Amino acid sequence: MMHEKVDPEVTATPLDRVVIRFAGDSGDGMQLTGDRFTADAAALGNDFATLPNFPAEIRAPQGTIAGVSSFQLHFADDDIRTPGDRPDVLVAMNPASLKANVNDLRRDGLLIVDTHDFTRRNLAKVGYAEDPLTDGSLEDHELHPVDLTGLATAAVAEFGLGRKDAARSKNMVALGLLTWLYSRPTDPTLEFLDRKFGDKPAIRDANRAAYLAGYNYGETTEDFTVRYEVRRAPLPSGTYRQITGNKALALGLMAGAAKSGLPLFLGAYPITPASDVLHELSRHKDHGVMTFQAEDEIAAVGAALGASYGGHLGVTVSSGPGMALKSEFISLALMLEQPLVVVDVQRAGPSTGMPTKTEQADLLQSVFGRHGEAPVPVLAAQSPGDCFDVAVEATRIALEYRTPVIVLSDGYLANGAEPWRVPDLAALPQIHPDFATEPNGPDGKFLPYLRDDKLARPLAVPGTPGLENRIGGIEKADGTGTISYDPANHELMVGLRQAKVDGIADSIPALEVDDPSGEADVLVIGWGSTWGPIGATARRVRRRGRKVATVHLRHLNPFPRNLGDILRSYERVIAPEMNLGQLALLLRAKYLVDVEPYSRVRGLPISPSEFEADLLDIIDRRDER
Repeated sequence: MMHEKVDPEVTATPLDRVVIRFAGDSGDGMQLTGDRFTADAAALGNDFATLPNFPAEIRAPQGTIAGVSSFQLHFADDDIRTPGDRPDVLVAMNPASLKANVNDLRRDGLLIVDTHDFTRRNLAKVGYAEDPLTDGSLEDHELHPVDLTGLATAAVAEFGLGRKDAARSKNMVALGLLTWLYSRPTDPTLEFLDRKFGDKPAIRDANRAAYLAGYNYGETTEDFTVRYEVRRAPLPSGTYRQITGNKALALGLMAGAAKSGLPLFLGAYPITPASDVLHELSRHKDHGVMTFQAEDEIAAVGAALGASYGGHLGVTVSSGPGMALKSEFISLALMLEQPLVVVDVQRAGPSTGMPTKTEQADLLQSVFGRHGEAPVPVLAAQSPGDCFDVAVEATRIALEYRTPVIVLSDGYLANGAEPWRVPDLAALPQIHPDFATEPNGPDGKFLPYLRDDKLARPLAVPGTPGLENRIGGIEKADGTGTISYDPANHELMVGLRQAKVDGIADSIPALEVDDPSGEADVLVIGWGSTWGPIGATARRVRRRGRKVATVHLRHLNPFPRNLGDILRSYERVIAPEMNLGQLALLLRAKYLVDVEPYSRVRGLPISPSEFEADLLDIIDRRDER
């Protein structure tokens, strides 16, 4: 096994942060390459954030822009919030990936290009009239043309692989070269390849050889005169792991079930980008988790609701199109006042839209997307790791208030990764389902809609002696739960269900505004995954001497009690969202404050550099008045 060497003639230059993007055909292994480099960043103690970006087509035509897959990694020696918007380094494996990504590369950025596929035919396929590697069009960047495919083929020749299989290992050559360039140790990746391909010795040895070929190329070539090093970030002490939002959601649901003492049941139908929650939970049968892959979205939510009625923690997970199909069963859960956790991993719509791209456009659907007066608590995660905490909080609200709860994540959080400090399960607060065990009525009867001080009704697990009661979707009489068409009772029950959801605000913490100077006139408010871009932008703006305040929402229905006072204390309020202004609409309607939407609906996270320029303009124009 080869250990990292240090070339005395090549200096390791310290950097505080780097943004790298790997790009190639969807079959070139860019996600694996990026994930391995991320794993090294995690092991070395860097802070990091990632942005996988891949096509929706199962196999787009090879060599076309539609088939380009990329993986972006931002790693640093300090706290960071986003995967970056303009890469410092672009590794492009063919003309299509160069064409699709080079305009994002910062000026003077490092550009490493696999020259193997730069044939006249492949260039013409993506609209290049001339070879960009030789026509001078890339002179604003530090260009390094390298025959990565040729290096890979030569490195694996002894293992008897076919030409196509040999060429597939070019991603390992690229990974080895970047490992050398950024002074990373080789042992972790070599050990990973041993584990992953241990039962396929030829594939294992070929990938090892290709990886070391890339590393050795960096050591021996005279093309690179500088190496770089990004040191460990000063993160709080604890045990950390690399985690994606979908994995954190799954672990959070398991933690919520554990703290409530209930078995976890997930009913789900596979849908991008939510399927990994199903995949992850299906691995944990030994922890009391039962997963059911249903035939459709309606069956999935119906099964989850049935499991909840039977005394389990019922969960279903989907994306926007599936949420539309689940709406009738969510309404039934609301009428039954039965706990249910509904996870919506949002994607770009409408209809099929751009299923592998991110968006925040399901907020209004989550708040209002049911028939009748059907209030449901809505929460949103702000980062991949925060998906864990939000899942636990949703479990608490669902069980303690006897209500379906919607959790909003999105494609960016679902597939993106960051370092996550593993929590102490014993330190998490206990969740109390408090199932009914005996009659609660004055005459020894069970009243299933006799409410507590939270306006939550008692739940009786089916089969509990003496607690038989009627269920169904027809309106219930107050207290007894019998069928009722009485107008006054209906109005009472509608009001009680709304008041119960409104009352959840009493159990959530007050919002804290980030306003270091205490003198800002402009407030930026966000929800969900805009937390990263908003925080990064605010830092940049403050470094330029401007004053700006930020506040971020986890609870979207109900809003925190002090939100109205916060909004009214600033002269101007900006709401960045990956939609056309849905939060702004809700805030304007509820608080009569002129909240201004800042909308970007591109299937990508909001760009901090673009938002910085716009926010500086907003602040400066205000200061000039």
